[in-house]
Amino acid sequence: MADCEETLPLLAAHGLAKEFCGHPVLSDISLDLPAFTVTGLLGANGAGKTTAIRMMLGLLRGRGETLFMGRSLVQWRSPASIVGAVLSGVSGHPKHSVQAHLKMVASGAGVPGRRVAEVLNQVGMLEAAGLRLGRLSLGMAQRVGIAQALLGDPRILILDEPTNGLDPHSIHWLRTLLRGFADEGRAVLVSSHQLAEMGHLADRLVVLGKGRIVAETSIADLSGISQGRIGVQSPLLDRLKSLVEQHGGALRATSAGAAEITGISRSQVGDLAAEHHVPLHWLDERQVSLEEFYLSVADQEFQRR
Repeated sequence: MADCEETLPLLAAHGLAKEFCGHPVLSDISLDLPAFTVTGLLGANGAGKTTAIRMMLGLLRGRGETLFMGRSLVQWRSPASIVGAVLSGVSGHPKHSVQAHLKMVASGAGVPGRRVAEVLNQVGMLEAAGLRLGRLSLGMAQRVGIAQALLGDPRILILDEPTNGLDPHSIHWLRTLLRGFADEGRAVLVSSHQLAEMGHLADRLVVLGKGRIVAETSIADLSGISQGRIGVQSPLLDRLKSLVEQHGGALRATSAGAAEITGISRSQVGDLAAEHHVPLHWLDERQVSLEEFYLSVADQEFQRR
């Protein structure tokens, strides 16, 4: 049984669907969170990211199910040890101190009170333990929210737009925290509409568009997708152009001694140049950026609708 559990994804959502006033906002959302991964849930505002997360956590009713290590969340005796979530910073009475608020949450979750100091130290807020919640900046509230999510030492961490209000130093800290969390054999789900930051935070991407999953990829696979445009520099461009055209490609000069090649691969260009003694001073293949990938799948979804 233990071997079977080790092969299960830490979180598996199947067929999540939700309507508001007869209007579908989620349609058949299914995704897994494997151990050792940070998964990015990417989409524009209104794509359905927060709704999907709230359904996974049982905070919204709808169709479908979400299993946490093979069970529904309510079947676990201590849910806080299974999943921690940050949906909008930290919610609590504005006059309560950070420490008092976290102790109350820890007590309700059956977590020892000593964890409060541990998680505050982990998120760099130990010296702010006495501050009232109502006086926290947005960035500080995000950190306290993450501390709250970590109280139960969970296997899964779910963060909804966690970089809102964070300065560059804090974003770097968050990136390091999440990577370390995943590297311990846990799983992270991070939602965001910020493309550049998601490229640094996540190693897997799930793209939502109008309540549907429109694409899934890993950052490693994305970095291997070529736009099919190869840049070269050579003093013998005319000779190289003839060779490229003989093998079904095309060469277009872009400046003196430089050109762009399409229709054949970079390795083919290198092999042809070596075989026919054409010197290459530069050879590069442009890769698809996260922004280009997202816009391409978003455009496809828009056209489909």
